[in-house]
Amino acid sequence: MGKINPIHFLKQVKQEVKKVSWPTRKETSQTLVMVLIIVALASTFFFFVDQILGWAVRGIISFGG
Repeated sequence: MGKINPIHFLKQVKQEVKKVSWPTRKETSQTLVMVLIIVALASTFFFFVDQILGWAVRGIISFGG
């Protein structure tokens, strides 16, 4: 692999950044709301699953004692 000229590299980076399609403020806020909703649903689901499994494990352990 040959050496990379830093000036040439920076020019290529600038060209690539111009190709990026940046989201609008509306798209970003909609995506944020969707992520927050999914996180809330997932955390609620896992909370209840954890509570049920904890209850089941305590029930199994109490049979032995």
